[in-house]
Amino acid sequence: MDVTRKDEIIEKALLFIGEAPKGIRYTTLVEKISGALPDIPKNTIYGTIWNLEAQLPRKVVKPARGLYLLTEYQDTEGQEPPVTQVTKVKEEDFYESFADYLVNELEECTKAIAVGGNVFKDKWGTPDVIGIRDPKKSDIVKFPTEIVSAEVKLDTSGLITAFGQACAYWLFSHKSYIVVPVNSSEDDIARLDVLARIFGIGLILFNATDPKNPDYEIRVRGAKHEPDMFYVNRSMKMIEDELFD
Repeated sequence: MDVTRKDEIIEKALLFIGEAPKGIRYTTLVEKISGALPDIPKNTIYGTIWNLEAQLPRKVVKPARGLYLLTEYQDTEGQEPPVTQVTKVKEEDFYESFADYLVNELEECTKAIAVGGNVFKDKWGTPDVIGIRDPKKSDIVKFPTEIVSAEVKLDTSGLITAFGQACAYWLFSHKSYIVVPVNSSEDDIARLDVLARIFGIGLILFNATDPKNPDYEIRVRGAKHEPDMFYVNRSMKMIEDELFD
C-alpha cells in the first residue's frame, strides 16, 4: 500500500473521529471512510485503521472495545449533564411502560408492576419494577413462579450505583435487569455490557427523553439463578396484594 493512500485514509479517519466527541464505533468509521473514499477497497481501510490508537497514540484512544475517540475529548467524554436536568422527566414516568415491556415484548413475566420508592424499607433498595412469571394453563410442564426485578436509571452519572442495585436484587429475584439511557457514554455502555454478561444481569437501553416513546432495546438478556427463599418471601410479602392477586 502506498503512503499517499494510507495518509488519505488516516486523514479521513481523524476527521470523522473528530466529529464524534462521544466516540465513533469501528464499523461506523469504516463505512464513513469508505463512503468518502469509494475508490479505496474496504480491506485496505481495515488494514490501515484497525490499530489507529497504536499508530497515533497522542491523537486517538480506544476507551472501549471497537470505539475510537480523540485524546482531546477523553477528559470530557461522558460528563454531559444528567438527562433529568435537561428533559425534566422523572424515572417514575417509565416504570409502567417498562413493566408492560417485560410482559408483552420480552415475555419474561406474566404480570409486572411499578414499585419504586422505599416499599421494601430496606437499605438494599427497592426495585423500580417487579414482575412474576407463572406457568400458563396450556403449559404441559409447569414450572415454579419466577421473580424478575428491574432498576431504571435516568441519571447517566449514577450507572455504577444502579448496577450494584441490580445485583442486590438477586437476593430475592430469579432475574434482574438494569435499564439505562441509550445516550449514556459509549464507554459506560460497553463496560455495563461486559459486566452484565459476567454477572448475568440483563441490560436494556432506552430513550430517556420521552416517556411516551421509550424505545426499549435489549442489549443483554438476564440470566436465571436461584435466589434465597428467605429474602424472596420477605420481600414479596410487601407487595403480595398488588403482584399476586
